[in-house]
Parts: sequence; C-alpha cells; structure tokens
Amino acid sequence: MEGIGLQLYSIKELTQKDFIGALKDVARIGYDGVEFAGFFDTPAKDLKKALEDLNLKPCGSHTGIDLLQNNLDEVIQYNLEIGNPYIICPGLPPHMRDSADAYRKLADLFNKIGEECKRHGLQFAYHNHDFEFEKFDGEYGLDILLSNTQPDLVHMELDTFWVEYCGLKSVDFMRKYPQQCSTLIHIKDLKSMEDKVSTEIGNGIMDFVEIVKLGKELGIKWYIVEQEEFEKPQLESIEESLKYLRSIL
Repeated sequence: MEGIGLQLYSIKELTQKDFIGALKDVARIGYDGVEFAGFFDTPAKDLKKALEDLNLKPCGSHTGIDLLQNNLDEVIQYNLEIGNPYIICPGLPPHMRDSADAYRKLADLFNKIGEECKRHGLQFAYHNHDFEFEKFDGEYGLDILLSNTQPDLVHMELDTFWVEYCGLKSVDFMRKYPQQCSTLIHIKDLKSMEDKVSTEIGNGIMDFVEIVKLGKELGIKWYIVEQEEFEKPQLESIEESLKYLRSIL
C-alpha cells in the first residue's frame, strides 16, 4: 500500500524554529510520513518516539554527499535507529557532475554507498534537479549515472518538477528505468512554463493522474510532496496538495 509523505524542506522555516512541533502539524494535516532534510541535532531515540506518538512513518532522509562519503556509518546507524529505510543523496557539487567521466566516477561511488546501505537493510537513492539533464557525449548526465549503477543498489527518487522544468516528461524516465523508479517519487507541481516555480499539487500544468497511474504499475511505495514557493500559508498549501493527491491515488 502506497503512502503520501511530505519532504520537510517544504516547511523548512517551521522545522528550523520547532522541529517536533512541525512534525505535529504534518501529522494533524493527515500525511502518512515525512522525508527529512536534516534532524536538527535531535537524538534518534527522541525522534523515533515522536514519530511513533504521531503515527508518522519515516519515508526517507536527504543526506548530503559529504556525510555520505565521510560519515556513512553514523548516517546508517541514525537512520536504523529511527526506522527510516531510505537514504537519499539530494544533489551534487559542480565538480562531481561536469563531465561524462565525472558521472561514471560518481556511479562507482554510489554503487559503494548503495552496497553498504543494502548490507544494513537500507535502500540508497538519488534525487535529481535540472543539471542532470545536461548532455555529455550526447547523453544526459542522469542516463550516464543510471546506466553505470546497479539498479538494486541505487534507486532514483525522480523529482517530477525538475524533469518537466527541462521540457521533458517524468513518465518517460519512469518507463526507461522501471526498477530504479519503483520506490520513491517526488510529487512537485510546475506552475507554468512561463512562471517556472512550484505550486500546490494539482494547481499547475503537470499530469499527475498519468504519473500516479504509472507509479502504481511500477509499485512506487511513497509519493512525497514537495513545494518551495508559496502564495499562501505553508501549512494550508501542503494540506491542499495532500487532498488533491489522495483524490487521484
């Protein structure tokens, strides 16, 4: 059974002010889970208890590449303690993505990180932005990365907004990489091709009925809402997105 999560970066101003209080707001609105963008020095046992008390499931943790390279053991242990099964790299510095060779080296690194995560029963994934759709030797950086990683070790948390921001179709990449796109997806709407900002799910130009239909076929477990630009109070926006997404799931 699929769940709907919220990427907490959407409400970063709230989490920075009162992390546990923000989790309470997300639970009250009705989300099934949360995807973390930092833990704000919260001890793992305290966060685990808060999640249990609020009936929220952890559905991922965005973890910077520096931590993944230099503190992977600690990252894995913390996520195991809170019961989070998914560790996601949310972006890359320019020098790790400026050539085809850089992407191939990155793939080797991701395979190693993914293997260590798998050894502990966790799944590693990568979250895209727009820069992965720059071409090197006639191929998108994303294609180079995914064709050089092992599908069971490195999954793809496809960000629908950034794919369509580039004038491409999310479903095309989902169909091209069905095994990698079978766990997590970022549901993030694009207001318009003229006004390229995020908006409430269902309020923009993207066909989420088609995306969700394919997601069900691929067995995606978590549909994770993210929004960065707001024209109304954040909690009101994320509630609107949840209601729309529930109506089409």
